[in-house]
Amino acid sequence: MNIKKIVKLSFIMMAIIIFIITLINTIVIYQIKENNQIKQAISDLVAMQDKMNELLKDTTNVKSIEELKKKKEDFLKFELEFEDIEKIFSAKDKNDFVDLFILDIHENKNISIKLEFLFENEKQLEYVFDEIYKLQEIKIELIKDFNIAYPLENKIRKELDSKIASLKDYEIFKLFSDVEYYSKEALYQYKDKKTLDKWLSKIELLKNSYKDENISNYLEVVNKVGSIVVELKNIENKELLLRNKILDVIDQNKIYSSEIQKTIAYLTGNFINFTYISVLFLLSIIMIVIVVLGYKVYKNVGLSVDEIEMKIQDGLTEIRNLNQEIENTQKEVVFTMGAIGESRSKETGNHVKRVAEYSKLLAIYYGLDEKEAEMLKQASPMHDIGKVAIPDAILNKPGRFDDKEREIMNTHANLGYEMLKHSNRPLLKMAAIVANEHHEKWNGSGYPKGLSGENIHIYGRITALADVFDALGSDRVYKKAWNDEKIFNFFKEEKAKHFDPKLIDIFFEHLDEFLKIRENFKDEF
Repeated sequence: MNIKKIVKLSFIMMAIIIFIITLINTIVIYQIKENNQIKQAISDLVAMQDKMNELLKDTTNVKSIEELKKKKEDFLKFELEFEDIEKIFSAKDKNDFVDLFILDIHENKNISIKLEFLFENEKQLEYVFDEIYKLQEIKIELIKDFNIAYPLENKIRKELDSKIASLKDYEIFKLFSDVEYYSKEALYQYKDKKTLDKWLSKIELLKNSYKDENISNYLEVVNKVGSIVVELKNIENKELLLRNKILDVIDQNKIYSSEIQKTIAYLTGNFINFTYISVLFLLSIIMIVIVVLGYKVYKNVGLSVDEIEMKIQDGLTEIRNLNQEIENTQKEVVFTMGAIGESRSKETGNHVKRVAEYSKLLAIYYGLDEKEAEMLKQASPMHDIGKVAIPDAILNKPGRFDDKEREIMNTHANLGYEMLKHSNRPLLKMAAIVANEHHEKWNGSGYPKGLSGENIHIYGRITALADVFDALGSDRVYKKAWNDEKIFNFFKEEKAKHFDPKLIDIFFEHLDEFLKIRENFKDEF
């Protein structure tokens, strides 16, 4: 084949591969954004059902029809909000450009099944609310009737008590005592038909032994009051069963939500690993094409010595430029993925730039050579890449974590390491060390392995100091930025505790240079 055609085809191939790498980066960023939207929608679904459950509980305690109607209006608002969230999933089902390569994450079989359970459970909530609403309407009317009838029962019972006490007839007195005893049992303790029948039977016995027109009236009133109490008790039992049923539904929802979050985290991790491997594979192809192209040029171009030297120089320049482009592409991919990890926790892009610059400065003054220091500058932005697998509810929580949340959050160091450790590229191998060890502490109290002293890799020790310095001086969702005096005092206190003492000394010896970096890359609002 003509050498010109070989060169032409080679450049076309490399252009196509670079385009594919750019496309992959675009898809990665878009897909992570979509995944986060789906996770947020699922969290909102569960939260909305929790609110509906709370409203159900409140509904059983209302005292008037007006209050009951207000609760129904509130519940209908929650239903509409739930349906709006549900529509998000329908909207995502419409194919977009990315769907040509990757299906929406909620179309995963395990996730879609559990989402259907969540939607079905919402219908259960609607059904139970309607049932409780009907029961509460009856309950309110019964309580009104009870408030009318009970004072009359109490009044007649007291009148009978007064009359019977004056008779001084032990048998009648004993019969009336039984009536009073069962009135308490029926009205305040058992509240069932069986106890009411016993109460009525005791009144019948009293009626047969003691002739008084009030006893017949009392029997009628007791029958009405007791029936109301029994019915109220039955309604409360039905409401309790319905509420327990909904509690089971809410517990199921939390389980489904947790399982969905874990599945999304797992799929996202696999997706990112696959992307890295794909990009590295494509970069390798470019390298092979360059080598083959150089070989073909060397073997097939019949030129004079001077022309050959000139062509070789041109070829070497082209190869250097291509190698630089590959290196720049690799660095850009690494930096972009680091920025993605930070953006999920609401961090600015300048955070990773500052950490990179601080890391290089510390590395040089620590004694690392220029090449290694520059490589650490490129690798340090990946220190928090594992955060892409941490749920938003934890990652962006505006307050302190509880023990369970802290345990989940701390897994991001090992998650980042697992994503990067399989690569043989020096830059990514260094990034894997940084991700895994930048939360270790000099005194061994850090995580994930509790390493101490120089057992912590110098890359991890350097990035730890650079990251903490920038984090303390920046606003986060859970805190305001510290002033410099507070930061400097903290570093002095944590020397040989959190941080390598030699690095602390370097930091203060060259403080002006660190502050200059912070000023040059300050966040723009």
